[in-house]
Amino acid sequence: MSDATQSAFIHNFVPGKLASTILVLHGQGGDENDLLPVARALAPGAAFLSPRGKALENGAARFFARVSPDVFDVAEVRSRTAELADWVTAAVVQYRLDATKVFALGFSNGASIAASTMLLHPGILAGGLLLRPRTIFEPENLPDLSGAPVLVIAGQRDDKMPEGASEHLARLLGRAGAAVDMAMIDADHGLTPQDFSVGKNWLAKILS
Repeated sequence: MSDATQSAFIHNFVPGKLASTILVLHGQGGDENDLLPVARALAPGAAFLSPRGKALENGAARFFARVSPDVFDVAEVRSRTAELADWVTAAVVQYRLDATKVFALGFSNGASIAASTMLLHPGILAGGLLLRPRTIFEPENLPDLSGAPVLVIAGQRDDKMPEGASEHLARLLGRAGAAVDMAMIDADHGLTPQDFSVGKNWLAKILS
């Protein structure tokens, strides 16, 4: 693996006792440290791979940019998604991880690029816990996600997402064959103890 590949994303890696790895994907304005405490609490014993998004919006890190709050450049999203998928593939080799047991834990922008990775590069992620995600685009041809476990958690009072955005993504992943669970909780865009409780119980069932 080249030095360029290794340095493609500023990141943290934390070895684990389990065979599973959690790809930790922060929301806007976060970094490689932002969600690690959450990940440790939700998936004790797993390894953690936490990159920092390279797109910037007014200095705030994201995994892909926005044209406006609800408009995205699909070509840019595809390019950023491919870049992340290639980096994860290289990191699996670098850190000697089980490539079949890499699961995403993403929040907001991070959750949305996790979904894009599953839709555009099936096999990179074995599944994921997606907190406050949305559909960015619909591929012309859906992949075969072959029962990949996915939990989508949306907030009933989330005013940062278009109405029904998370539910639409859950249905889209389901049509692609993923085994999707959907939870709608009494919350806004921010994370709550209920997110952690629901997410931890779900992860405990799928991680090894």
